[in-house]
Amino acid sequence: MQFERAAAPGEENPVTLRARNGAIWCAVVLIAIVAGLGIAKAQARLEATYTATLLGIPIGDVSWTIDIQQHQFSAVASGGTAGLLRLFTEGHGTGAARGTVAGGQPVASNFSLSMVSGGWSKEVQVLFNGGKAKEYVSVQPAAPPNPDLVPLTEAHRAGVIDPITALLIRVPGSGDTAVPQACERTLAIFDGLTRYDLELNFKRLDSVKADEGYQGAAVVCSVRFSPLAGHDPDRTLIKYLAEQRDIEMWLAPLAGSRLTVPFRITIPTPVGLGVVQAVKFITVLKPA
Repeated sequence: MQFERAAAPGEENPVTLRARNGAIWCAVVLIAIVAGLGIAKAQARLEATYTATLLGIPIGDVSWTIDIQQHQFSAVASGGTAGLLRLFTEGHGTGAARGTVAGGQPVASNFSLSMVSGGWSKEVQVLFNGGKAKEYVSVQPAAPPNPDLVPLTEAHRAGVIDPITALLIRVPGSGDTAVPQACERTLAIFDGLTRYDLELNFKRLDSVKADEGYQGAAVVCSVRFSPLAGHDPDRTLIKYLAEQRDIEMWLAPLAGSRLTVPFRITIPTPVGLGVVQAVKFITVLKPA
């Protein structure tokens, strides 16, 4: 049997000392878990629904589901025309990205996009491997090559991300994610057809409230669209978007991660303000 040595005058009792040191180590472990070690092994899920309006009139809706697990992720978005816009055209599309998670950041291995409108359809798949992208595109009915498009080169396919994974924006550090650093970045995007940059810059902090789910802080970024290849530089829409300086994207946190995702996007148009905003934004954290 071992006996504890009695404490010398002015010396803390060894039992008390060990208990306090144990408590400190427990606290350190708990802080580490909260700061990210446990979160890295958690499963975060977002279920969101967005409405698109022009001058306050509904023109479309989008649903978005994101699943973040320890080593992999998936994100699927689908939407279509709605409201008065259906009187003129009816269409819908689905986009999906899947891949791995490295250091808390989703890294896509494949991206797919399907769009249908009337008798027209387009299928796009992009595979990412070794830092490069390879696209496969099918358009029905087939159209002849457009000589007005800026040619895509292999350099345009290197170091890029797809448009869905690009919007899963990781904020470094361990504190609040509604901070200016969420915006300060340029996203190099390739969707299988067009290579473009989205330059984000911090604009302000604000708050948001969904009809169902999240309400709280958001960080507002200005967004600048810069087309690089695969586009027609004389197309009116491309020229208009490239000239815009008032596009905004509001980012809200994805619970259980260091990721932020769009809650609201505003785009000025020649006929009024276009807005895409979440009406449902439910995030769920589940232990792995």
